[in-house]
Amino acid sequence: MTAKNYLIDMDGVLVSGRHPIPGAPEFIQRLRERERKFLILTNNPMYTPGDLAHRLQSNGLDVNPERIFTSAMATALFMQKQNAGNKVYVIGESGLTTALHNAGFILTDIEPDYVVLGDTFAYNYEFVKKAVRLIVAGARFIATSPDASGPSEGGIVPACGAMAALIEKATSVAPFFVGKPNPLMMRTALNFLDMHSEDTVMIGDRMDTDIIAGVMSGLETYLVLSGVTRREDVARYPYRPSRILGSVAEIEP
Repeated sequence: MTAKNYLIDMDGVLVSGRHPIPGAPEFIQRLRERERKFLILTNNPMYTPGDLAHRLQSNGLDVNPERIFTSAMATALFMQKQNAGNKVYVIGESGLTTALHNAGFILTDIEPDYVVLGDTFAYNYEFVKKAVRLIVAGARFIATSPDASGPSEGGIVPACGAMAALIEKATSVAPFFVGKPNPLMMRTALNFLDMHSEDTVMIGDRMDTDIIAGVMSGLETYLVLSGVTRREDVARYPYRPSRILGSVAEIEP
């Protein structure tokens, strides 16, 4: 049997809030011992790979920053390839601004070529108003992910997709979403580690982002029930995961 590579969602698959999913540290250890290629994917653009690696290591998961790929990184790489200008107005946190800086973009509100929207700890009305006016003036509108809400310690919070909908309503300009379920995110991640779709598995806890992204990209897909999706939810969708498992603890890479 061909050795598999793995694209792995983070929240709900490896960690839940501030705690590791039972069996996740051992799963990562098995991947390392068997020298499997793997990359942890997240639609969360707020943190740098170094920040996220520290979070995982604090939870007992032996993951280096080089094994983490965020929607912010995918966005910066996509924009680089477009070669359509290097001036960007950003609403987001350090994970997004760092990725754009590293890709050679200039962050400015003076005649930017792009408005890039990510998640942030506090959406500022003045920033949103500026983004609306810049888009109306002709800036291209990109958003890191279509997720309308996300988890927090106190409950769900509005996420990038919700704010993107507000800006779209105000401008009549739809954003281009880079993160999951866009297959672009998957293809960019595969290229990042020189992996191929036919021998790579996507592991995720959401049918509407992780699994559909894997299906559309031609990957084998493993749904784990340690996060958002329940087993009874799966029948509602017109596509199916290759396998359904309780958690990554059940996976022998």
